[in-house]
Amino acid sequence: MNFQLTEMQQQVAQMIRDFGRSHILPHVLEWDESQTFPRELFTQLGQQGLMGVLVPTEYGGSGLTYPDYVTVISEIARHCGAIGLSVAAHNSLCTGHILQFGNEAQKQKYLPKLASAEWIGAWGLTEPNTGSDAMNMKCVAHQEGNEWVINGGKCWITHGKSGDVAVVIARTGSVRDSHGMTAFVVERGTPGFSGGKKENKLGMRASETAEMIFDNCRIPAENMLGNEGEGFIQSMKVLDGGRISIAALSLGIAKGAYDAALKYSKERQQFDQPICNFQGIAFKLADMATQIEAAELLTMQAAWMKTAGQKMTREAAMAKYYASEVAVKVATEAVQIFGGYGYTKDFPVEKFYRDAKLCTIGEGTSEIQKIVIAREALK
Repeated sequence: MNFQLTEMQQQVAQMIRDFGRSHILPHVLEWDESQTFPRELFTQLGQQGLMGVLVPTEYGGSGLTYPDYVTVISEIARHCGAIGLSVAAHNSLCTGHILQFGNEAQKQKYLPKLASAEWIGAWGLTEPNTGSDAMNMKCVAHQEGNEWVINGGKCWITHGKSGDVAVVIARTGSVRDSHGMTAFVVERGTPGFSGGKKENKLGMRASETAEMIFDNCRIPAENMLGNEGEGFIQSMKVLDGGRISIAALSLGIAKGAYDAALKYSKERQQFDQPICNFQGIAFKLADMATQIEAAELLTMQAAWMKTAGQKMTREAAMAKYYASEVAVKVATEAVQIFGGYGYTKDFPVEKFYRDAKLCTIGEGTSEIQKIVIAREALK
């Protein structure tokens, strides 16, 4: 495995840096303060091929690999974690589920619109009282003739209100039966499907998180993804890729916080010299750089294995667990290096600090990742 950036990845990274400086950085604070989901930005990202990174070119996507995808998400998150989160959720969850388990007609119908960002995608698994206990879900679906009728709700859904199409997992069998859940595609505007409460979050505030509500929502039988009873199994496979997404997101946030702290440490003068000359600061920077490098290697390993078609549940969980914890540590140290200024919104590390924490929670907490890693090790 060679994790040196390819020429393609270097070009993509530079393109995102240029795009980010022009279209993301000038608005980061405004979007964060107002909790604005900048829909028009995602149209522009779609025009750059960044909303269908893994989608084959025959469906209008970029047809890139998972290591390429890691580069995309981490470089966007280096500018703004919230934008990186929305791009990741759109690519790996909704779009990724349809790409991995949809039939040809479903791929032809949905993937081109998702890859261009004409449509924004959402993915609904989590419920208020389930969290990681997905097999206890209360959202149900039953078949009536050529239709399925969905009732219930989902929470903590990225693009739950603004998404144009959602992949929804509903219970179609017995509680706690791993073959008792089924995945469906539900389009916005379908009677009985609506957005609910939008969460007022600590960080990632420009990435919309909201409820999805289903009240006798009728969808055609052809909207089922795969076969009845496969929804939970499909979701677990989708979440393996989702862990890579959060690892990449964490990596980008850590890099952004480190970049800001390194630059500041060279400019900030105390006792007639830049503070980077003091061991207390230099050692912090050394630890941050080392942890970021280790997180990147773990993330790229999982991404390489995913592209190679190898089982990588353990590696993806390790990458997600370690990289998310590193993001929090690096952002914390970045605030410390800035001192009092780091606690203000005049400097970028305050936002990296707030955004980083979600990475230890989303797609399963760090404790859940430890369970996955231990379970794989004990097989």
